[in-house]
Parts: sequence; structure tokens; C-alpha cells
Amino acid sequence: MEMEKRIKLELRNKAPEEVVELVIDNSRSSDGEVEGLTDGFKELQFLSMANVGLKSLAKLPTLGKLRKLELNENDISGGLEVLVQKCPSLTYLNLSGNKIKDLSSVEPLKNLKNLKGLELFNCEVANLSEYRESIFDLLPQITYLDGFDQEDNEMPDSEPDEDEDDDEEEEEDEDADPSGEYEEEGSEVGEEEEEEVGLSYLMKDDIQDEEDDEDYVGEEEEDEEEDARGEKRKREAEDEGEEDDDD
Repeated sequence: MEMEKRIKLELRNKAPEEVVELVIDNSRSSDGEVEGLTDGFKELQFLSMANVGLKSLAKLPTLGKLRKLELNENDISGGLEVLVQKCPSLTYLNLSGNKIKDLSSVEPLKNLKNLKGLELFNCEVANLSEYRESIFDLLPQITYLDGFDQEDNEMPDSEPDEDEDDDEEEEEDEDADPSGEYEEEGSEVGEEEEEEVGLSYLMKDDIQDEEDDEDYVGEEEEDEEEDARGEKRKREAEDEGEEDDDD
């Protein structure tokens, strides 16, 4: 499919200024130039044009917010200064599998101050002696070349600056006042204290009730004993009366 038609298809009835990511891999450029992209894609941050037959970037529109650009498996051999003019915010650039032969072709990228990751494997320039050292010297702003830094640490899946942004956001979240959580925990503690107080109160009531019952039982026993003594005295008096009658 032609590149221009593919872009229209990928828009899916959206306006260009609404698009943040655009993938048109394996479409075809009729003359080796960028086709169908305009300055209207001003919010575009990710663009992938892998294996589309590109030979030149001269017709690339201004994409001021573009951060990640995939241009692997094309026929680009130079003209990278266009990226400095049109895509100044680039942090990652994939040029693997292109026809870049020497360091001078890569040199314009030193003016991409935000560039952190660069892919050049499967390009002829990658076969040069001390290739990695030369690229890191030529482009001191980059951290990762062909997926690894100078100490052979692998590049994370996301862009380096995105990881830094995520770390900053996490720190901000940790520093933020989690009052809601504390309030919730506090309310739970309060409820537990209320339950304990209520339970203690009920237990005190039960204990008091038991003591009252014991007192009541004690009073009943005393009354019964008193009644028994009264009955005994009454019987003794009756018996004495009967003895007097006999006399």
C-alpha cells in the first residue's frame, strides 16, 4: 500500500493534530521520499516508518514533539541534518539496516541534544574499527548505542527519559501527603477503640449485674434464715404453753 493511503487509513477519521502515535511500516514510498505527512501532525510523539523504501528525509515535515522515530530497514545514506531541524525533541532514533557507511554521515546527530538512544546495527558504519567508541565520542549526549551503554548495560524497554520521568513521578507520589489513607486507618483504629470501650462497658455491666444478683441472693438467704428462726421460736412458745396446760 502506498504511504499516503496508509496514513489516511491509520488516521481512522481523526484529525492529524489528534494523533500521538503513527505506524506505517511496510507501506511504500513511490519516490523514496516521505509522503502524506504534514505539519498538521504537531502532537505526534512516536513515528514508525520501517521498511517503506525511504532514501531521503528531505520532505519530512516539522514534528516538534516527536520523541521516538523508527526508520529501520530503509535506504537512507545521509541527510540526517534534516532531523535536527524538523525533529529537535528526538530522544530515540532507529537507523538500523540503512546504508550509512561512515561517521561523517552520523555527525549531524550531535546537534540533537535530547538524543539518548541510537540504533545503527546492520549498517556498514557498524563494521568500522572501534565503531562503538567512535560513536560515543562523536555523540557524547547519547547513552545507548545498539541497545547497550558504554558499560554494556542493556537499554530498558522504554525510553531513558521516560524512565526518569516515571521515577520523578514516583518520588512525588511518595512525598505527597497521603492524608486519605491516614484518615482511613485512623477511622479504623477509632472504630476498634470504640468496640473495645463498648465491650469493656458491657463487661462492667455484666459484672455489676452478677454482683447485684449475688447481693440479692444473699439478702434472700438472710430473710429465709430469719423466717426459720421466727418459726422455731413460735413452735417453742407453743410447746411451752401446752406443758403449762398439762400442769
